[in-house]
Amino acid sequence: MGNLHTAALVGVDSDLDWTGCELVERVPGKVSGRPIVRGTRILADTIVQDAELGSPTAEIQENYPDLTVQTIEQLIAFAAARQRRNLG
Repeated sequence: MGNLHTAALVGVDSDLDWTGCELVERVPGKVSGRPIVRGTRILADTIVQDAELGSPTAEIQENYPDLTVQTIEQLIAFAAARQRRNLG
């Protein structure tokens, strides 16, 4: 998938509603209760923002080796779908 969804993500704010994404959780007291990738302390928004800035999926995975390429692609796809739904 790479950056196929990047163009669709331009303008996604850092308060994306991650409700319904099984890969993301909010844990009170963990990273101030912000949406994180399940089982990590990695902010889900950070992954999407990296993609928005043009980082290839492989580079994002290098920066966050606890995440698989598949997880990164799923997060980006979820954000793109949520963005399209909010725009339409």
